[in-house]
Amino acid sequence: MPAGKFAARRLRGFPVGGRAAVPGPRERLDTSEGQITVAENVVQKIAGKACREIAGVHAMGNSGTRAFGAVRERIPGSTGPNVAQGVGVEVGEKEAAVDLEIVVEYGVAIAELGRSIQRNVKQSVERMTGLHVVEVNIVVDDVYLPSDGDQDASSSSRVS
Repeated sequence: MPAGKFAARRLRGFPVGGRAAVPGPRERLDTSEGQITVAENVVQKIAGKACREIAGVHAMGNSGTRAFGAVRERIPGSTGPNVAQGVGVEVGEKEAAVDLEIVVEYGVAIAELGRSIQRNVKQSVERMTGLHVVEVNIVVDDVYLPSDGDQDASSSSRVS
């Protein structure tokens, strides 16, 4: 997913959305010994893992990326599932913004699930990187409907 797909942001050391930048994380990334830089793919992996930790998330990414991921996993020598699938990030000097595309389990309260994901992703990224997470945007791309193996849909009838 391309970075910045959901919202236009300025992160490279500039305030986001007119808000002043938070100075705390900057001190953790600039030390007397030098500067610590966190790559975008690191933030993507942390955010992807943190999102998947929340019960109710069935998969991540839109239908195209999920299909490609399924094919990729079947290739011999593949490293397995891509933890960053469905995750887009923008990383500045002090701040990060995260965009997530998810598939939810049927029956889950989507708004509540979204808030839990936002909270967990924000806490995980901030704790591990020292970056201030300015936003976590979530797009629910699909709902997973478990198949009922007891009844064949093609032979079932509504009336007898």
